[in-house]
Amino acid sequence: MINLIPSLLLAFTLLLTSSHLFAQNLKLERPNYSKIEKTIKKDQSELYYPKLMQRFLDSDTGMSLEEKRHLYYGFSFQPDYAPYGHSDYEDSLNSILEKGSPNEQEYEKMIRFADSALLYNPFNNRVINAQLVAYEKLGNTDSFDKKLNQMRIIFDALFSSGDGRSKKTAFYVIYTSHEYDLLNVLDFEFGGGQSLIEHYDYLKVAPNSYGIEGLYFDVSPCLNSLKFK
Repeated sequence: MINLIPSLLLAFTLLLTSSHLFAQNLKLERPNYSKIEKTIKKDQSELYYPKLMQRFLDSDTGMSLEEKRHLYYGFSFQPDYAPYGHSDYEDSLNSILEKGSPNEQEYEKMIRFADSALLYNPFNNRVINAQLVAYEKLGNTDSFDKKLNQMRIIFDALFSSGDGRSKKTAFYVIYTSHEYDLLNVLDFEFGGGQSLIEHYDYLKVAPNSYGIEGLYFDVSPCLNSLKFK
């Protein structure tokens, strides 16, 4: 699989922010899924899910951390949630990237394919990142900034859930692909070992300055989705 998280983004604030978060003693809070499920159904609430999703699509920079968390983790209760699904539009996007050195028309196609793929999974960081690359190459700074903010919203929710160093402080993800996205943003290299322990994915990482051997990810929504297949 092509890594759609090149140094283009790591040079921005994502890596700097996430590294800072990882190193500090922050107050982390695991998502209360049952509470989130109830809250996002209240149509008079600012946390009503359709309102949150529209604000995300509008790239609202004023979203609070609580709203970002309800947006991200609340998607696991939406009818379209399919953590192990796949969009053909993502394959079309990858086919352009595999050729290398896209031209202007191909960058425009990348954006269209990405838009379609994001209808299937609006939190696909790799697809969003491909759009960022295309917008940067086409000089479309407004759209670039909006997409970058959407990615920040996703990572803000992820980094608020834990630090990954133990089961107790695991990162909470609703897609297993986000485990590897977090590794990229934290500048860790996958160490080649993955194991499922209860409802946690444990990923080994290559030797690093933190002395960390691996990270834990709570994947409960992914596993729960399999029960209803």
